Amino acid sequence: MDAADTLTAIVEEHADEAAFLWLQRGAAVTAPNYDPQQFADLDERLAAHVDGLRVAGEAGWQCVAQALDNQGPEDFFPAAVLALEAQDARFDDLIERAAAVPAVAPGLVSALGWVEPAQLGARVKDLLRSELPLARKLGIAACALHRRDPGAVLAEAVADQADSVRIRALRAAGELGRTDLLPQALALAGEAKPDLRFRAAWSGVLLGDRRHALDALRAIALEPGPRQLQALQLALQAMDPEAGHALLAACEPLPGAQRLRIIGAGFSGDARYAPWLIEQMVAPETARIAAEAFVLITGVDFNAQQMEVPPPDGFEDGPSEDPDDENVDVPEDVALPWPDVQRIRQWWAAHAARFAPGQRFFMGAPVTDAACVQVLRTGFQRQRVAAALHRTLLQPGVPLFPTSAPAWRQQRWLAQLG
Repeated sequence: MDAADTLTAIVEEHADEAAFLWLQRGAAVTAPNYDPQQFADLDERLAAHVDGLRVAGEAGWQCVAQALDNQGPEDFFPAAVLALEAQDARFDDLIERAAAVPAVAPGLVSALGWVEPAQLGARVKDLLRSELPLARKLGIAACALHRRDPGAVLAEAVADQADSVRIRALRAAGELGRTDLLPQALALAGEAKPDLRFRAAWSGVLLGDRRHALDALRAIALEPGPRQLQALQLALQAMDPEAGHALLAACEPLPGAQRLRIIGAGFSGDARYAPWLIEQMVAPETARIAAEAFVLITGVDFNAQQMEVPPPDGFEDGPSEDPDDENVDVPEDVALPWPDVQRIRQWWAAHAARFAPGQRFFMGAPVTDAACVQVLRTGFQRQRVAAALHRTLLQPGVPLFPTSAPAWRQQRWLAQLG
């Protein structure tokens, strides 16, 4: 292999690894087993491969440009980062391609959030003024991801003719703490279109409404669908414990009710569920999610307290080794630890008096801004998502902390929180 072939192989490896790590990062954003340091390590690895493509210059660009034919968002991400940094027409070309293949758009959105604001230059203004709905959506997303308020443009986007732009603008309103847009969100919380209705209700609750928007969110939480769990989480975190208890009871006739109620018990933060959750840890099918919900309420560290055990004998988790088995899906519980039920019962017997039933607890403490910031500093990603929601629910108008932002930017923002 000559020098040119070696360079090509290195550049291709950077492109392949960047695409793979971007997919891994997408899963890690809401994973139960990534703490801030592990998330930062993943981002550093991704950044290193993007840097390898950047240093390769034209060869790096040609490599990522060829990978676009795979039509995967993971291939569009490194290309979009390089195009944004170049500040030329290449990003416009990527938008045109993404408009024809909407499934790749997340790669462009992620790139806009990845690069530093200084590298976006006038790009965002051009996106917001574009005649192409996807471009306007990307412009709103860029502002929201960097927690930069675009001003009056956001109100205009909530009334945009394109539903995709309206949905992203409604989400941005909640993320940015735009309480002035609460009336528009409430007006759309009764929309027939599911995605519009969800995002309007979601932002309405974050912006402080505990009536119409919360009722709409509760209804979505009781409808099987892709937004159900997200609606259930925010509704339970926003409701008082008695209303949350009623919502969990209403889940009983739904498909997958057992999982919904176990996961929802953790979101509610009500210690009345702790003994019930311990009993759900006995069955292998629910043991790990029940343990996670128990931790979300009590804050107990299973590792430090030696409350983890090996998987049960004969229990198969994840894709089988059978080459004829077409099921290759990885179970969502696979990253969670197996609980030692006996030790957990003992721990609860010793500590139950600290947790009054009917009160909300989060990671072992009452819900306060300081407690939420502490979880943002040290918790696992799924816990950090809950902490960010709690923090904004406590103070409507406070921007939602961006737990999916690049790790180094999150660290800067956390430092600013003191």
